[in-house]
Amino acid sequence: MDPSLIADAARRLRVAAAAGRQCAPVRHVLGSDSDIEAAYAVQQANVALAVAGGRRVSGHKIGLTSAAVQEQLGFGQPVSGVLFADSCVPDGLEVPAGRLVQPRAEGEIAVVLEGDLDRGTHTVVDIIDAVAYVLPALEIVDSRNADWDIGIVDMVADNACSGLYVLGSRPVPLSAVDVRDVAMRITLNGATASTGKGSACLGNPLNALVWLADALCERGTPLGAGDCIMTGSLGPMVSLSPGDEIRAELNGIGTVGTRLGANAG
Repeated sequence: MDPSLIADAARRLRVAAAAGRQCAPVRHVLGSDSDIEAAYAVQQANVALAVAGGRRVSGHKIGLTSAAVQEQLGFGQPVSGVLFADSCVPDGLEVPAGRLVQPRAEGEIAVVLEGDLDRGTHTVVDIIDAVAYVLPALEIVDSRNADWDIGIVDMVADNACSGLYVLGSRPVPLSAVDVRDVAMRITLNGATASTGKGSACLGNPLNALVWLADALCERGTPLGAGDCIMTGSLGPMVSLSPGDEIRAELNGIGTVGTRLGANAG
């Protein structure tokens, strides 16, 4: 990896995010559409600067867990990004205008941990032991790369297209719900816009958590107690426009929703 190219790609994404605009795909800067390690280096460079500037990491997100989203974007292996506390939108509140560039919504199951996942390799039993509760969630993904012209390198470098995330407020113990069988429905301005099921997320959202726990141990940044994990979309993404009202219903877990400010997007 060329450190100067990593720094240049990180700067381009950082400037675009700060200005609320799009930029050319950074795979052209990095000179590769397959160098995942370089892409994660770009992501980590911007995360480190964000933390140094006072932002707090609140958890992680997993992307590309659903076959429907893999088909929409054209590539098919899981990726991860970082969540920040100031990107969490309370259920029912409006997303402030200007926060998003080209948003799309996904219905997901969020998991909050009460134990660390730092064993290197993990089983589903390890995951179950570490989970405090689950919540209904919406992830509003966003891309700083122009017109969603992204390859997997662009997505990873751009913090896995993390934008905002909306969490429900009623914790549900894992023992009370079979996350594999959870049915999800997204409504956009009252009309059904996307449907899916827990099993669409790598067969089971807990499988996605096993993948993330192992991957972050490999990177030296293991998951810890208190982390919130967006486990991945359960159905196709839904494009959003200013003023849209979006809501996700997850059977057995609850509902969660938000509205985009009139000038958002």
